[in-house]
Amino acid sequence: MSMAVTVEVRQMDTTASEGSVRGHRVIMDRPTEKEGQNKGAMGGEVLLMALGGCFMSNLLAAIRSREAAISDVHTTITGTLESAPPRFSAIRMKISATYDDRPLMEKLVTIAERGCINANTLKHAVELKIAVE
Repeated sequence: MSMAVTVEVRQMDTTASEGSVRGHRVIMDRPTEKEGQNKGAMGGEVLLMALGGCFMSNLLAAIRSREAAISDVHTTITGTLESAPPRFSAIRMKISATYDDRPLMEKLVTIAERGCINANTLKHAVELKIAVE
């Protein structure tokens, strides 16, 4: 069953824009070295943060539902930029946490990856790798 998700992005001034959804807002802008005002992250950076947020939401839900002894979860997402046309050609996500049961942690990471809308969308467009450190 299909469902639509709609967000709005509006111009704030000469370089910045504001995205909004469900009462939440994100400011996006270019850094000063790219002739922006550095009022927020660039759209590509927001895309990487959105991937991390989507994945983290699913991972934390999987941890909670299994009452797993996992804490201090941290995700680092790195995108490899290409220039013609500008795009991410690869994205690497590294997950670290405090845990004793590595097989369980790896299973929960797999569950989170499968449930993440952004990961499922992006892995058909870029080389996406997710790994536990």
